[in-house]
Amino acid sequence: MNGLKKGFFLILLFTSFNTFSQVNIKDSSIFTPMFYGCYAYQVPGGDMADRFGNSSDIGAGFQIKLKSNWLLGTEFNYLWGSKVKGGDEILKNVLTSDGNLINIGGMYAIFDLFERGYIITGYVGKVIPVLSPNPNSGIYFRAGVGYMQHWIRIQVQEQESVPWMDGDYAKGYDRLSSGLTINEFIGYLFLGNTRIFNFYAGFEFVQAWTKNRRDINFDTGEKDDKLRFDILTGFKIGWVIPLYKRTPSDYYFY
Repeated sequence: MNGLKKGFFLILLFTSFNTFSQVNIKDSSIFTPMFYGCYAYQVPGGDMADRFGNSSDIGAGFQIKLKSNWLLGTEFNYLWGSKVKGGDEILKNVLTSDGNLINIGGMYAIFDLFERGYIITGYVGKVIPVLSPNPNSGIYFRAGVGYMQHWIRIQVQEQESVPWMDGDYAKGYDRLSSGLTINEFIGYLFLGNTRIFNFYAGFEFVQAWTKNRRDINFDTGEKDDKLRFDILTGFKIGWVIPLYKRTPSDYYFY
């Protein structure tokens, strides 16, 4: 008897879920969770522009779209760039007069400086169905708040040959900074009628208030307590995977 009750409950639960998940996106605004991946190319501003050049980020997120076309979501982005400004000045205590790094064997070491970082954000958004194939696509804007962290990655070929630039020693030069961030996005969200092709694209604006988190910078011999104002502005595109089941468009009678 208990097995029969459990079986009936599972059938009822499956039927309810299947009914809930089958929607007609073409004719009505729907509720649906969505996973997505995204990429952005960014230009720095504020204090960020004094330290780094243009950068990219790649990320992933999860959002829930309500029937009212409001969206709630969270996103993680990994930042990277290949241009660090003022690197010779930051490493002046360990570089030769001609800007080279010497290893323990007295030879020149090959090294590079890179931008690295990440942003974690929670946001609220809205879709306005303008120039759209259905009520779920259109002008898309959102605003969020979160946490940013960025630093200088010092990459030395054969790191063990330059121990004074490894481990805790490198932390004295990496300018690790973090703090509160807010961001805004405006663009277009497209959810296709067939669920196969879904994306968003537009412009993102990031502002962050960060501080150096190291106890001391080795090049200056002092702690940096300055509050930074970091800005990133860029173009962003994302590939969206909505988690709904489209209702059949054709019915067959026999």
